[in-house]
Amino acid sequence: MHCPVCGGKATGKVGVDQYYCWDCCVEYRMNKEGVSIYEVAEDGSLVAFDPQNEVLL
Repeated sequence: MHCPVCGGKATGKVGVDQYYCWDCCVEYRMNKEGVSIYEVAEDGSLVAFDPQNEVLL
């Protein structure tokens, strides 16, 4: 499984159709409609991923 954000292979399954990418630290869900991407907030909640807010290192 490749990450839909960074294309990395360091992904793991965290739930039913839910995956986490250790390379870019996002969680994503795959379903019939496509892929939903979330950032994990400091309190552990999921926040919709916004690529406009990403900081390039």
